[in-house]
Amino acid sequence: MTVELDLTGLTTRAAQVWGGVRLVPLTRDEPVAGLRLHARVYGDQVGVVEVDRRTHYVSYVPHGFVATWSDDDTPVAAYGTQLERSTAVGKPPHGMRLRLHRRTARRVERNRLRFLPLHVAVEGYLALHFGGPEVVWEEWSQRAVRRGLSPRVEEAYVGAEVEGLADAVKHFEIHPDQCGVLVYVADALAAAFVVPHPDDYRALHTTLLQDLYGELVHHYATLATPAPPFDVRLPDDVASLADLRAAAAREQAEWARFHDLTMAGGLLGESYATSRVHRMGDFALSRFLPTFRVKEENHIGELITDRDGRTAYLKTFRLSEAQIRRGHLLTNLAAHHWRLATTAAALGITEPQLGLRLQAAGFGALLREDVLARYRAG
Repeated sequence: MTVELDLTGLTTRAAQVWGGVRLVPLTRDEPVAGLRLHARVYGDQVGVVEVDRRTHYVSYVPHGFVATWSDDDTPVAAYGTQLERSTAVGKPPHGMRLRLHRRTARRVERNRLRFLPLHVAVEGYLALHFGGPEVVWEEWSQRAVRRGLSPRVEEAYVGAEVEGLADAVKHFEIHPDQCGVLVYVADALAAAFVVPHPDDYRALHTTLLQDLYGELVHHYATLATPAPPFDVRLPDDVASLADLRAAAAREQAEWARFHDLTMAGGLLGESYATSRVHRMGDFALSRFLPTFRVKEENHIGELITDRDGRTAYLKTFRLSEAQIRRGHLLTNLAAHHWRLATTAAALGITEPQLGLRLQAAGFGALLREDVLARYRAG
């Protein structure tokens, strides 16, 4: 199913700038009834997630979220952050510690779902056409036929390594009704984060530093100059407090319109292919993928929506140019039944050019070596 992100009920507030980082708060007039989120902290162990009996997802998984909901829209309370530590006494074991998880989203009680934030989305991207060629054309290697894209690997940076983000998260004010934030680095949208209740946001605000950020975001943060402030200019005819309130309201509305249509347009103005991960009473947890528009802004993510399709929870990850190209190539190959000749024709390039693009994207092992040699020769 293809949808656009719906932020109905969320209001864009004035941005706060720290160096090259700009945080744009999102507030709600009313919290989402019947849904709450809290964090379950796992620590620094590497997480191994059993996707199915033959597939495992391995990543740094510092924390999970637990969604609690009611079946009749009555208020529910968050359980609070839970820190899990080993109670074993003695010397730490040799080697790398691992934490095992069953799936990136798993029901733990009747009205409670544990899921791994952002990893639900990243797993969906890594699984994109993971099985490899559906038709055994002669160009594909035996590895492509037998193993598909396994192993599929992507790189990301933890938020604490994004220059300036830790200071911004530490110093910026949290609005009383704040239920979300959009993070910009060098005025490029890095991530969006939305929760159902202001208390959830206060508890989860610092998890921005544990989230994953793409190579492009890390690069921008390293090289960014201070982001310019958006100064408010009031008209000269302000003569009373009522005039001042009216002028301030107009400026706030103008900023919100500019932000939503221009700054966040690459996220909010696009369509996404969604797939439902878990039904939660009147809510549903889904992941989404973009259409992989080359040389444009592309985001993957996960969201929880209510029965009317309104967003209660949202978390996004901005793809790098290399990740967009990989998604673009795989999507086009699958659309043309993994036939190189017809895929190349649809992209307006030659078959050898497509083969070399696959190699440059890291998919060269899927092609037979003699085929690649022929493409390189010309």
